[in-house]
Amino acid sequence: MEHAVIPAATDMPLYLSIEIGGTKQQAAVGTADGTILVRRQVRLGENTNASAILRWIRETGSELCQAYSIQGIGVGFGGPIDPLTGTIVCSLQVDGWEHFQLLEWFRQTFRLPAVVRNDTVTGGLGELYCGAGRGSSRFFYTNIGTGIGGGLYWPGGYGASSLGYAWVPDWQSPHCGEATRLEYLCAGPFIEKRLNTPGYVPADSSLAALPGRRTCADLAEGARANDPFCCAELDRVARTFSLGLADVLALAFPDRIVVGGGVAKMGEVLFSRLRHFTEASAFVADAGRFQILPSALMDDAVLVGGLLLASNPALSGTDPASR
Repeated sequence: MEHAVIPAATDMPLYLSIEIGGTKQQAAVGTADGTILVRRQVRLGENTNASAILRWIRETGSELCQAYSIQGIGVGFGGPIDPLTGTIVCSLQVDGWEHFQLLEWFRQTFRLPAVVRNDTVTGGLGELYCGAGRGSSRFFYTNIGTGIGGGLYWPGGYGASSLGYAWVPDWQSPHCGEATRLEYLCAGPFIEKRLNTPGYVPADSSLAALPGRRTCADLAEGARANDPFCCAELDRVARTFSLGLADVLALAFPDRIVVGGGVAKMGEVLFSRLRHFTEASAFVADAGRFQILPSALMDDAVLVGGLLLASNPALSGTDPASR
């Protein structure tokens, strides 16, 4: 768990931002412009469930609220959520969240104004106003982490997408023509599950000799060293993810796509492939008219977006689903 040094007192209004994820939980205190002053982070591991996460948020949030005069709370939740009521539809990674009234819980627990949104939508707001999305007129943000989400932003509005649940060809299946969810091939846990399945990595690959559990970072390092298996595996991941991005381009024609999440930390060895395969799959009207960039905020994207929502609740009213 990370404990930041408490900075000197400030006269600026302060806000609390919370990220509820499948792997890690984060909290931050910051200002209306998205500046983070204090942060907390925890990974609950095998104890990750709704009750344990709520307990950590209550304890950590209470500590921060006692130390600072918090004016409001912005929350990014890792899963589908009703933006009108703040009720969770479900979590695809963590047990215990189904139909939980998260917005009401925050209001009752901390007695403060609160805004609750999907985590990728919240992270996208952070990137749009404070990160790699600045200057974009039609912006799409997605993350490749424990899961895969998406948010589309245009002048005067935004909306969520479940990009990870788009259908794509299943190159794992022995049966020709099979399809599966994009997330099941490209999200971090599924990549690493393949890499650690006995017999999946060939004996002549550099990954085979690594001790311990193989990670996405190991795959990226192998691809940078031109290991044939690592290059081929990363090609498969990037080509599949690019099919999803090409669909987004065809349906919504964003001028900029920003990718965050833990898998995006692979860097250029991934992004060069995403640009190549997306350009190859894009509709002719989209080709050459978009950028694909890594997140500028990375792990801070949701926290920054949460601060923006907490300090400017009007941002949340632009979601068409809330009307």
